[in-house]
Amino acid sequence: MKHWMTALAAGAISLSLAASVQAQSALNEILDSGVLKFGTTGDWNPMSVRDPASNSYKGYDIDVAMELAKDLGVEVEFVPTDWKTLVNGVVAGKYHMTGSASISPARMKVAGFSESYIAVEILPFTMPEKAGNFDGYASINQPEVKVATTLGTSFEGMVRSWFPDADIKVVEAPARGFQEVLSGRADVFITSNIEGATLTEKHGVVQVPGTEPRSPTPIAMLLPQDDQVWINYVNNWVKVKQAKGFFEATREKWGL
Repeated sequence: MKHWMTALAAGAISLSLAASVQAQSALNEILDSGVLKFGTTGDWNPMSVRDPASNSYKGYDIDVAMELAKDLGVEVEFVPTDWKTLVNGVVAGKYHMTGSASISPARMKVAGFSESYIAVEILPFTMPEKAGNFDGYASINQPEVKVATTLGTSFEGMVRSWFPDADIKVVEAPARGFQEVLSGRADVFITSNIEGATLTEKHGVVQVPGTEPRSPTPIAMLLPQDDQVWINYVNNWVKVKQAKGFFEATREKWGL
């Protein structure tokens, strides 16, 4: 009898703990409030682009957020953030998740990630009139070469690692590294093949001659690290949507 009572008590405690975890999950908060808070930077074309005039967003990430909110049966609230505070925002509970971000060991220390649904490669870009000054990565890693990057992005760490001898110029959001190159204040920036294709079409930037893509990186949404209920929901949602072709169709829509 004593052992049976002990087992019963232990089971009750386990159920209580499970209920507590469930109650604390962002999933319950979203369903109770009817609002999914989605952190997005609005400055990564074509993933997330903010229109300052209307304060509205469009892009691949925005379509993903809208689809997730629809399946949850809630509204979506886009919460402005920037790259240097992206992780802090999800950790502090300012939003339930973020838009696409590269999976990195530094971010994994404090935040969780969804299943990856797309990957990027990183390339250096310059203006056409400066392309003749370069031939390969070594030609960028020179003291006289100004390499621009944006504070808090994964690109910043790559720039510092790849081009330690270059003159590195770090700008803070809403400024972007590529804008320094477009304005002539820097010579080179790095970005993903996704954004690079958009900037080539829009601004005429070109890949630095003699360079190949580096750092293939899976992309996913940031989530609260200790909220396994919410992580499980999002991960299974990603798998379902992949099986139904949603992510493939969305990639095609945005030319990815």
